[in-house]
Amino acid sequence: MVDSICLFEDSDYSNLLPLVYFRPAYDLRCGILTLREKVEFYLPNIPITLQCRNYLADLVKQKNPTLLVNDIKGSSCLFINGRVLMTTEVARELENNNSDTIYTKGNTVVAAKLSNANLDLIKSTLSNPLKFSDLFGCNIKELEVKIINFSWDLISKNGDEIKNDFKILTSNYGTNKIIGKIYDGVHLLDKDNIFVDEGTTIKPGVVLDAESGPIYIGKNAKIFPNSVIEGPAFIGNKTSIKIGAKIYENTSIGDVCKVGGEVECCIIHSYSNKQHDGFLGHSYLGMWVNLGADTNNSDLKNNYGNVRVVVNGKQIDSGSMFVGLTIGDHSKSGINTMFNTGTVVGVSSNVYGAGFPKKYIPSFTWGGSDSMISYDLEKSIEVAKKVMARRNIQLTDVEEKVFREVYNLTSDERKKLM
Repeated sequence: MVDSICLFEDSDYSNLLPLVYFRPAYDLRCGILTLREKVEFYLPNIPITLQCRNYLADLVKQKNPTLLVNDIKGSSCLFINGRVLMTTEVARELENNNSDTIYTKGNTVVAAKLSNANLDLIKSTLSNPLKFSDLFGCNIKELEVKIINFSWDLISKNGDEIKNDFKILTSNYGTNKIIGKIYDGVHLLDKDNIFVDEGTTIKPGVVLDAESGPIYIGKNAKIFPNSVIEGPAFIGNKTSIKIGAKIYENTSIGDVCKVGGEVECCIIHSYSNKQHDGFLGHSYLGMWVNLGADTNNSDLKNNYGNVRVVVNGKQIDSGSMFVGLTIGDHSKSGINTMFNTGTVVGVSSNVYGAGFPKKYIPSFTWGGSDSMISYDLEKSIEVAKKVMARRNIQLTDVEEKVFREVYNLTSDERKKLM
């Protein structure tokens, strides 16, 4: 048994930008749970410490006041890459090993069990993305594990992760999984595969179709009349699914969201809105995102070819025919906005106007296909404060400091745009 588990970020976190400008990679969602929550479930009763980039440390501490951040106590530690999708089998392998071992998948270090001198060496670099290349005397072992390399990996694996998370989260409920209020006129297909938590209301005319996968609906959610949800699907706490919404398979919608229109194979993190008609497919929306009425995105090219996506300034072949929109925290679209396949929008940007905007839109910019301009930092912070206040949440000084740091980190992107 190790003294602690450390969830860490490696240098490849950058392939998940802009989704990880305001959070470590392990706080991304895939399925019902975040990557971190899966580790906590499969490896319980071992203290967790969190490693992250230095500019995020105070924010991670603020959100996790009882945990160590960029600090490790004890003489042994199990390091787990924050991009790993944890499973029972992987947890068992890691838990049962007592010798210093570095676990790899290809060229990626996915985990490491370290003690004494090796642990002391790593402790000195905790404020940076971790590297394990300087360690000596460790066993090297290839580990069969799923790892998130790009944002579209979260989407492609989301359906299976909803199924896995549903099993572990509802295992103690037996056949009594309907706790919230179900009105007359609601249709439950494969009821045993549906979980509705306390305080949630499902209005007349709703169809919950779990015949192809489970549906998990959290606490105090509201599913408006005549909406349809097809499993596998997850709806978070206090989220509203609007009248006539069409939520297709492999979709996860986090806490305190408002979602309408047509959504398929998407992850909407938390506190984001897509209230109105319009199609969203194979996309990941960060927090505090708002899509204007009739915003649509393409997730399939007309020639059915693989979608190419801009990652770290380079065009990457996703290897998939289906890649939609990736949009960072606090960004917005105006009414009737159209996004092409594989479009990436940075944080705190505002996209609007006719036609398709560029497939890469830097953070802190305004505009669309006609022109783009830099977005004033002070104005962006002021808007964020107003948006969050509508949910009775205050932008803290620590969060504002991160805003300013991310603005500086993304300055070169805007210079190239101008």
